[in-house]
Amino acid sequence: MKQAIQTENAPEAIGTYSQAVRVDKTVYLSGQIPLEPSTMTLCSEAIDAQITQVFDNLSAVCVAAGGSLNDVVKLTVYLKDLMHMPRVNQAMARYFSEPYPARTAFGVTALPRGARLEIDAIMVDSVDSAEML
Repeated sequence: MKQAIQTENAPEAIGTYSQAVRVDKTVYLSGQIPLEPSTMTLCSEAIDAQITQVFDNLSAVCVAAGGSLNDVVKLTVYLKDLMHMPRVNQAMARYFSEPYPARTAFGVTALPRGARLEIDAIMVDSVDSAEML
């Protein structure tokens, strides 16, 4: 059984998708871009601010699913400029502890709303999906 995850603490979906979907103990988080949830606008043009906003958005969806970033096992990072990967690494050191999630990174030519990065995630936790209903 799959269950949609929704929170006002992260940007609302800007298309036909859910912020996340739980299947048993696995939660698949849709890609987050650096939108401020209250205004649905980019938080800043600065890459460091965008990285922080993306991780804050992912964290909010994890919490809504009954977990936290500590439960994330896989990230996929999409960057308009791969030169910013060291900054993503620095942020990951603030948001995650060892063992760090597995990760894949791609350089892309464009992202929604002019964002400089997008990150999606897979979270696995010990919450029973029946408890979330």
